[in-house]
Amino acid sequence: MFRGPCAALRAHVRGYFGYLESAAGRTCRVELSSGVVGLIVGFGPPVGIMYPCHGSGPTARVTSFVAGLHDSYAVAESTGLQHGVEIDLTPIGAHMLLGVPMDSVANRVVELEHVLGRFAARLVEQLHEAESWPARFDVLDAAIANRLAAAREPSPAISWAWRRLNETGGRLGIGALADELGSSRQYLVTRFREEVGLPPKTLARILRFQRAIRLLERADVALLTRVARECGYYDQAHFNRDFRNFAGSTPREFLARRLPDRGGVLCG
Repeated sequence: MFRGPCAALRAHVRGYFGYLESAAGRTCRVELSSGVVGLIVGFGPPVGIMYPCHGSGPTARVTSFVAGLHDSYAVAESTGLQHGVEIDLTPIGAHMLLGVPMDSVANRVVELEHVLGRFAARLVEQLHEAESWPARFDVLDAAIANRLAAAREPSPAISWAWRRLNETGGRLGIGALADELGSSRQYLVTRFREEVGLPPKTLARILRFQRAIRLLERADVALLTRVARECGYYDQAHFNRDFRNFAGSTPREFLARRLPDRGGVLCG
């Protein structure tokens, strides 16, 4: 079940997604790179998450966690019952809520209590005890609003740059962005790492990729070349290369593996 946040939170919270699913065996999904920071509050067994493009390190096994922005696809493995709530935040909103440098959670998952302490423990308890999805979403509205009200205000320059990259679907060059802002590229890179988690050029690529995903979900597979051109890819090889990095597959493979209703993308 999906619900948007209350009006006061819409600048920083994309929405809430409550899920309850059961599988007889192991389920493996690809988590795409995106411009969203995900907080998961789980009520069931832990989920295994790994980042194949960042080496063959151990799979993190987590129940309630934050997943920062990632510059390549991730793989999530689960078994049996999966029950919980996903909170999707903008990177700026996540920086305010978490109160940590966002590059400290980029390309990794971190247990919620490690970054939110007692706030996380109370939130997990309240959500678990709530009697319905609407009641859980109301709990989230109140808890997040209180946390953000006490948070440090984001940098106006980085908030503006984040909006510009989103408005242009990642097609605005970083040099042009720095010129509009009246800053150096190095300033943008440093502050983006702290407040967003990834450099602006990487984020721009991810936003362009996400725009291509949205267009593909509404288009016939025969229109791949047109979608690539509209999103600013200079040829099909360039389009496929970003897809392999951010989705772990070609565009055609991605379309074939999608699951309905925000169910994700099956591993190949």
